[in-house]
Amino acid sequence: MTGPFSNMTVDHVEFYVTDLASKAAWWLNSYGFAISAASDDEAPARSMVLSHSQVDLVLTEADDADHPAAEYVKKHGDGVGNIGLGVADATAAFDEAVRRGARPLSQPAKVDGVTTASIIGFGDVAHTFIQRDTGTAPRALPRMRPTATPTGDATVQLGEVDHFAVCVESGELDGYIEFYRDVLDFELIFEERIAVGRQAMTTRVVESTSGAVTLTLIEPDLTCEPGHIDSFLRDHGGAGVQHMAFATGSIVSTLDSLASRGVAFLDAPGSYYQMLAGRVEPIRYAIDDLRRRNILVDEDHGGQLYQIFTMSVHPRNTIFFELIERLGAKSFGSGNIKALYEAVELQRHLDRFE
Repeated sequence: MTGPFSNMTVDHVEFYVTDLASKAAWWLNSYGFAISAASDDEAPARSMVLSHSQVDLVLTEADDADHPAAEYVKKHGDGVGNIGLGVADATAAFDEAVRRGARPLSQPAKVDGVTTASIIGFGDVAHTFIQRDTGTAPRALPRMRPTATPTGDATVQLGEVDHFAVCVESGELDGYIEFYRDVLDFELIFEERIAVGRQAMTTRVVESTSGAVTLTLIEPDLTCEPGHIDSFLRDHGGAGVQHMAFATGSIVSTLDSLASRGVAFLDAPGSYYQMLAGRVEPIRYAIDDLRRRNILVDEDHGGQLYQIFTMSVHPRNTIFFELIERLGAKSFGSGNIKALYEAVELQRHLDRFE
């Protein structure tokens, strides 16, 4: 399929933050990112680009109350405020998205050889289309000056952003699915209702035609008891990115490296590995190695995947992160979603008694 949204990529992920220096230090020290660029004197806010392998994170702290980052952190705290989408023609992508009903945020503009244009995605999260002129630095962004050629810590084997998990308010899921399908040509590739005890949620996954941009949209079931999806929506202040998954070529070594840097991960439910033998036979790692590290494993017709989730360090206990290693599997750990739900619920209850 060809068109303005074909060959779309995750160009960068922009976090709006309250303290740029401390948050940058956290990514550098905890995840092994390296600083690749910083905003120049003409930039509308103070920003920094942190890079690791194929991942670029932009951290932005507002200098005045009129910048979008100021309102975002006031309402949500630190979090993902913009997902940059790489396209061949940013103007054409913007024009077509708006023609199809997208809400425009900023008109196409070209600065430093990079054309950008923005629309509203979900909640208060924007999508900025990014187009770079031939010969422009591959990680160039407007009004950002390169500081170094980043490599990041090689012991932390982070690849591309595998997917974003997005919590949305009850009753909004259908509308967002329609938006991504009808406006941006995404495809619905997976859906499931998960019930744990008296709690339940509905998950639907949409993916760009390129396969490079994937959103897992999650809606709570209000006919059931409130759970951690409801808690996220309350504490975050509406729809937003609950977690972002980093692909890795070796989940065991990457986890061990991150753990040595102080990153804490969620424990799997005690019964998980007792039941695993009857469900999946891991082909790369021994069950004891997975159990010791609380790594989850699942499989589909394409192969297996291994995943683990970090504990949230957000003051509101909202956003967290995921490591995922795919050995052919195309799904998202359907058999593990329930285990994650149980693990997060357990942590949520434990937090009440601390």
